[in-house]
Amino acid sequence: MNKKSFIYSDLSKKQLENLKELFVQKKVESMSHQELKQYVREIISHQVNDTVDKDEEMEAWREMSDFFGDQFEIVILEIQTKYNDCKNVPDSEINLQKQRIELLEKNNLNQEKEDMWDD
Repeated sequence: MNKKSFIYSDLSKKQLENLKELFVQKKVESMSHQELKQYVREIISHQVNDTVDKDEEMEAWREMSDFFGDQFEIVILEIQTKYNDCKNVPDSEINLQKQRIELLEKNNLNQEKEDMWDD
């Protein structure tokens, strides 16, 4: 008996959704803890490091801000201090950056959180 070769268009939208969900479930279940951590690291790294435009950069910025919470400004200042030799930034520019950070965080609180994967 010949094996039928299926393609995604052979399935209804609901069937395809169920197949995808089954795949995700089985794929995750088959991965070790270390494999899961590595996979998640790759995904997050791709989302944050491979930004291609201003909108994606802002989305990554909001995600980092949400993650670090109240510590975000401290983390930024520590990084600026640590890598200060890479870029000589005048104190007035650092103050402008701090003001922008505060404004972004304020705006972030006022905006509805959106995930790029949500439809």
